[in-house]
Amino acid sequence: MNPWLHHFIIYIRKYANKLIRIPLPTLVTGSNHLDDVPELLQRQGKSCVFIATDNGLMQLGLIKPLLTLLEDKGINYHLFDQITPDPTIELVELGKKCFIEHQCDAIIAFGGGSVIDCAKGVAASVVKNKSIAALSGLFRVRKKLPYFIAIPTTAGTGSETTLVAVITDVTKQQKFTVIDPCLVPAVALLDPVLTIGLPKQITAETGIDALTHAIESYLSKHATRLTKQYSLQAMKGIFTSLPLAYDDGSNEKARHEMLLASYYAGAAFTRASIGYVHAIAHQLGVVYHIPHGRANAVLLSHVLEFSKHKSVEKYAELAVSLGFCDKSEDKKLQVQAFLTRVNSLIRHLNIPIYFEQLQTKDIPLLANRAIKEAYCDYPVPKLMSVMECQAILHKLCNSHPV
Repeated sequence: MNPWLHHFIIYIRKYANKLIRIPLPTLVTGSNHLDDVPELLQRQGKSCVFIATDNGLMQLGLIKPLLTLLEDKGINYHLFDQITPDPTIELVELGKKCFIEHQCDAIIAFGGGSVIDCAKGVAASVVKNKSIAALSGLFRVRKKLPYFIAIPTTAGTGSETTLVAVITDVTKQQKFTVIDPCLVPAVALLDPVLTIGLPKQITAETGIDALTHAIESYLSKHATRLTKQYSLQAMKGIFTSLPLAYDDGSNEKARHEMLLASYYAGAAFTRASIGYVHAIAHQLGVVYHIPHGRANAVLLSHVLEFSKHKSVEKYAELAVSLGFCDKSEDKKLQVQAFLTRVNSLIRHLNIPIYFEQLQTKDIPLLANRAIKEAYCDYPVPKLMSVMECQAILHKLCNSHPV
């Protein structure tokens, strides 16, 4: 691992990013705005909608009101409800086949991050007429997607506003990303009613996923004044509203604030990128199928502690901006105030302190893959070695809980 090459590439990409225009979706937000969907489709003259969701949402009946709205307005649709966590190449190919067979001309993604990512993959694969694997990497789509409405049912991934789709290659046991500004949905519809009643664990884990996006994008070497504003807006919402949504799942105001926080965190990291929390979490998701939000939640404090000495100014800025301490306090106290507040929130949400599935024998492979993923791609405040990554993972083994 050559640190000079890493810093050079990160420096070049920072200025290249300024030349890339990343759109924001049209934002529709507030209670009961699901009713707006038929009008949005009719305004675009769409005749058959591909609806991507998962079987769990079908069984809970959460998607039934949307289907009824479409039926009442005479809008045809094809329901693709086979999406699973960590969508695979094969799943995207199946969705593509269904989209084409039913002559769909628009997409609604109704669900969490996996659903939205899979729907992005289907849309990209359709317009390019290629396997999603062939579109892995940067700017390989470059073609307008079918009209795309993203309706998140969790507040965490921010996928409704990002230019990224994360897909799993089962054969290689690795995740890859498709990255292109055209993957940003046309509309992000944030309706808190759809998130009321989410289980506490999902509320907690997806909420910390959003917090991780906000923090890692703020610490990024690609951060700008705009992305830091997005990150701060997200963090303010999360530290205030996540405990409320966790303690009382029917708190509609807190649910609404969390959807907005997730959206702004997504807008931040899609422009400023992420860091080692995500790099490690991706490997845990592929090998053990640990939910992404849970992996982030367990890892976050450890990676923040690792980066502390290279992030003193930014940790202090966050502590003051978020109201965790006074500007006149000693910088070391400001840094500690920020870390303490993160840890306090994680404890409040009853996040596990280790991974039950993690096996010591797998740690070298996981660490190598995580460091390889982050190298030259993630503008982290402090470079991590494979051995340092292994040390963090060893702390998180069931046999060695922190």
